[in-house]
Amino acid sequence: MLFYLAANLCEVPGLTDKEREQLRDLVGEFNRRIGKNVLKNRYYEGHVTLGEVNLGLALPDGIKKLEIGCEWGAKTVDVLASRSMFDGFVGTDGNDAEGMRRIMDGNRLRAEYMKACRDELKYGCTFATLSADKVLGARIRFHSPETAVALWDGDKGRIDCGLAVIDVIKKNDLAPMDVTPSVIRFDTDKAIITFRRVDDTRWSMERQTHRMGRPLMVPMIWNATSQKPFGRSRLKEPIRRLIQGYVRTVANATIGLEFATSPQKYLLGVTDDQYDQVISQKFRQYIGSILAATTNPETGANPVFGQLQQGTIEPHVQMIRVLATQFAAATGLSVVDTGVINDANPTSSDAILAQSQTLVLMAEQLNAGNGDALRMIALMAQAIARNCTLEDLTEDELSIIAHFKNPAMPSVSVTADAAIKISSVRPDFAGTDTFLEMIGFDQADIRRIRGQEARVRGTSVLNEEFADEDINESVG
Repeated sequence: MLFYLAANLCEVPGLTDKEREQLRDLVGEFNRRIGKNVLKNRYYEGHVTLGEVNLGLALPDGIKKLEIGCEWGAKTVDVLASRSMFDGFVGTDGNDAEGMRRIMDGNRLRAEYMKACRDELKYGCTFATLSADKVLGARIRFHSPETAVALWDGDKGRIDCGLAVIDVIKKNDLAPMDVTPSVIRFDTDKAIITFRRVDDTRWSMERQTHRMGRPLMVPMIWNATSQKPFGRSRLKEPIRRLIQGYVRTVANATIGLEFATSPQKYLLGVTDDQYDQVISQKFRQYIGSILAATTNPETGANPVFGQLQQGTIEPHVQMIRVLATQFAAATGLSVVDTGVINDANPTSSDAILAQSQTLVLMAEQLNAGNGDALRMIALMAQAIARNCTLEDLTEDELSIIAHFKNPAMPSVSVTADAAIKISSVRPDFAGTDTFLEMIGFDQADIRRIRGQEARVRGTSVLNEEFADEDINESVG
């Protein structure tokens, strides 16, 4: 989905001078980043043509538009994102934060986080916007940099203002991706300003003030630096260069395989008629099991048939292995994730775990940053639901934290063994939900177990009471 924001958005009546300046900067920043975002999305989707990777030596210009399938870009993002498993919010008592449960479930926050995490790693950041909702209490929506942009305030250490495209309309039914914005949200410290398209040149404006003291927009940022506060994409240029090398090598290997399949042959000493016969039926001559020719009457020589040495794709395979090793080192993935098999692939579970340590450390870094962002989202959501400021939240509401599952993703046998060892020194631990989670049960199983245990205890109590009554009657 590709669209630019029109400059006439900044001329809508009702904006203050400061808001107009902020909006102009946001529109300019959004339009400047479209090209980079499209490039990153192409590499994520694997749409890399030979025209942008061809060195002009081995690949002919006639196949510039050919695309070679490559999932390395998607793997770079998805493998790390899959290790960041948001599991809800926890309060001071160690239980799920009840105040956030309805908001989280109503907004499908676990599922939406998974999509937002992929966008965050693909582009470097993603944005969450919040608004009041009569049913949910607070509505939370995530926006990728394809549809949102923000300006950073270095003094406050947060975003200064932000803009998100909420809805679009198709410009042409025959081109589904050709769209134009129809509803745009503009966030400032004091208000949410919503623009709605009236026609091709006019917009209407609606202002909703709030008391939060900051934009109701929170960024989730990956790998930020002082120069790039909105983070850096996992698909940065060195990674794209390695993907280009893979595409170029596979294309060369494909062409080499075509030549290996139909090796070049030669036939010397034939007459003109014999030559014309062979040339006019090349394919029949190639697949025929017998090639016959008479003596050349002009020279008296017998025709000589031969075949040039067949090419091999082994150098291309070796190059792919080199690229896969470099790619794994640059991204933290294992060579197995690239789909390339070589002698360096681990053969034991310990070796596989050791090879994934870099990725686990990256996932922990991702969880730490996103945990802070999710906590701020939760605080603002609770304040919106209660129609108060962040300072008015209770201690229990302020102490909420985001919980993630273990990014190392250990096997059930490993976690079960650890749980049993812990319960041997902490006997009460065996009665907790955490213990049941560690030995392999999910929340649905835990609820069933707790319910069935309660029924068993109830049945036992009733049986004991009936037994006591029978004893008393027999004694009486």
